[in-house]
Amino acid sequence: MSLGPYTYVTLSLRPESTPHVGVSFQTPGLKVRAGLLLSSPRPYLEFTSHEANVHISTTGAGPVTDADLAIAREIFNAAARYLADCEQLHTEQSATKDATDPAA
Repeated sequence: MSLGPYTYVTLSLRPESTPHVGVSFQTPGLKVRAGLLLSSPRPYLEFTSHEANVHISTTGAGPVTDADLAIAREIFNAAARYLADCEQLHTEQSATKDATDPAA
């Protein structure tokens, strides 16, 4: 069974606990952008769908720290891995489709 495209957002609130927000994007309508806010120069990364936005910026929206650099590197490495996995699966799925498609 395959689900159609969706964006799923949850908010969990418990007494005496930090709120937890979960966002899952599984939609072709996802937009990703990055840039520099000029009003108080700081970088940002944003994931947007019709239903939800996720905005990532520096700690406390302040100056770039060593921790911010470490997180940015983690995001970069995770995105590179995501790209590599997508490319590999796309290639495998295309080969499987070609092998089973009599019109190919």
